[in-house]
Amino acid sequence: MAEINPSQNEKDVVLGEKVDKIGVDVAVVESRQSTQISSRERVARYTKSIFTKEAFTNAGSIFWKFARFAGPGAVISVAYVDPDNLQSNVTAGAQFQFKLLFMILFANVVAVFLQALSTKLGCVTGMDLAQMNRAFLPLWLNIGLWLMAEASIICTDISQVIGTAIAINLLIPKIPIMGGCAISVADTLFILLFYKPDGSLRKLRLFELFVSIFVIGIFIMYCIELSYVSAPVGHVFRGYVPSREIFVGDGLYQSCALLGGTLMPHTLYLGSGLVQARMRDIDKLNGTLHEVKASDSKFAISLYRPTLSTIKACMSYTIAELCIVLFIVAVFVNSAVLIVAGAAFTPDDSDADLPGLYQLFNNTIGNGTGTIFALSLLLSGISAGIVATMAGQMICEGAMNWRMSPFLRRILTRTVSIIPAIIIAGAEGQAGLAAALNGCNVVLSVALIFLTFPLLWFTSRHKYMSVRIDDNAEPAGVVDGILTYATERALWNEGHYSEGTVSLANNWATTITGFVIWVIIAIMNVATLTFLGLGIGGD
Repeated sequence: MAEINPSQNEKDVVLGEKVDKIGVDVAVVESRQSTQISSRERVARYTKSIFTKEAFTNAGSIFWKFARFAGPGAVISVAYVDPDNLQSNVTAGAQFQFKLLFMILFANVVAVFLQALSTKLGCVTGMDLAQMNRAFLPLWLNIGLWLMAEASIICTDISQVIGTAIAINLLIPKIPIMGGCAISVADTLFILLFYKPDGSLRKLRLFELFVSIFVIGIFIMYCIELSYVSAPVGHVFRGYVPSREIFVGDGLYQSCALLGGTLMPHTLYLGSGLVQARMRDIDKLNGTLHEVKASDSKFAISLYRPTLSTIKACMSYTIAELCIVLFIVAVFVNSAVLIVAGAAFTPDDSDADLPGLYQLFNNTIGNGTGTIFALSLLLSGISAGIVATMAGQMICEGAMNWRMSPFLRRILTRTVSIIPAIIIAGAEGQAGLAAALNGCNVVLSVALIFLTFPLLWFTSRHKYMSVRIDDNAEPAGVVDGILTYATERALWNEGHYSEGTVSLANNWATTITGFVIWVIIAIMNVATLTFLGLGIGGD
C-alpha cells in the first residue's frame, strides 16, 4: 500500500477550499449582477409606466380640473399684499431686521388654515359667513359682527386710499398726496362696472382673470426687486425661527400689525362666498340645482344648497387652489419686502416707509426699480380695493339683506375712507400716513378675535355641516320657492337635517387646532392693547 504524503494531502485540502471559495465568490458576484439587473429593470419599468399615454392623460385631466377651479385664490390673495401689509413689513424690517419673518410665516399659515375652513363652509352650506351669521346667530350678535366687519373694511379701505395716493405721488410727483387721495375715489369704479356678482360664470371668470393679472404683475415686480438686494442668507433663514422680540414691547405691537394685515378679516367672508358660482353651474348642468329665495321681496338674495356629489367633486380642488396660490404669493411678497427693508434700513432711519423704500431703490439700484416698486404699490392698492368692495357687498347682503350695486358700494365705502386719509395726509404728512397704516392693521388684528370665532363654530358643528345624501331631494321648508331664515333656523334646531344626511364637519384635530389658533390671536391682541394702554409699543 502506498503511503500518503501528509504535506501533499494538506495542499490538496487547501486547494479544494480555495476552489470552493472561488465558486462562492463567483456565485455572489453573479447574484449581485442579477440583483443589479433586476433593479435596473424595475426602474426602467417604473419609468416606462410613468411616461405612458394613459399617465399623461390622467395628469392632464387632473390639471384641467384644477384649472377650472382657479381664480378665487388669486382674487383673495391681493388682500394679503396690499399697502398696509407692505408698510408693516417695511417697519418690521427696519426695526427688527429679519427677526419678524417668523410672524409672516405664522400669519400666512394661519391665513391658509382659516381660508380653507371658510371655503369649506361655503362649499358645504352653500352660504357665505355673513349669511350663516344671520341665519343662526341671535339678532344682536349678527348686527354686532356686521358692524365690526364693516369697520374692518373701512380700515382696510383707508390703507388702500393711502397706498394708492402714495403710489400716484411717486409716479407723478406733481400730484400731492392729498390730491392722490381724491383721485383714488375713481381708481376702481371703472373696473367694478364689469363685476356682476349675479352674472354668468364666464363673466366671473373673466373678472377673476383680470384681477389675476394684477397679482402676477405684483409677484413679478417683487421678484425683480429682490434679485437686486443682497442680504445675509443665514440671518434671513434664522428670522423664520421664533425669537424673543416677537413677544415684547414694540415687537409684539408690530407682530400684531403683521398678523392683522395678513389675515384680513373681510377675506374670510369673501372666501366663503366665491366658491358657489362654480358649484351652482355644475349642479345646473346635472339637473340637481336647489336654489330658493330668502324672502318674497324682489330684492331678496338666493339661497343655494349644493348637492353631495358636487361638494365631493369641487371642495378639495377649490381649497387646494386657494391655499397654494395664497401661500406662494403672500409669503413671498411679504417676506421680500421685509428682507429688503431689513437689509437697507436701521431703527434710527426716519424714512423707513413706502416713499423711503422707493428712494432706496432709486438711489442704490436705479430709477427703473423705483418705478417698478411704485407700479406694484399702485396695483396692490387698486386690486385690494376691488376685493374690499366685493367683500363689503357680500357682508351687507348676507348679514342685513341689503342689496347694493358694487358701483354705489364703492362710492360709499371710499367716501367714508377718504376723509380720515386726507386729514392725516394734511396734518401729519408721510410719517402720519405710515403710522396710520400700521394702526389700521392692529385694528384688523383685534377684529379677528370676534370675526373668526363663528367660522370655527359653524365648521365644527355637525348640524350646520350636514348634507343630504340624495342629490335629488328638495330642501325642506320651501314654500312657493321661498325659504326664510326663520324657517331655516327652526329646521336646524329641530335636527331635521340629521335625517338622510352625512356630516362634513371638522374632525377633532382640525377643531382643536382652530381654537388653539384663536386663543393665540386673542392673547397677542389683549397683550398688545395692554401694552398700548401702558404706553409701550406703537410709537
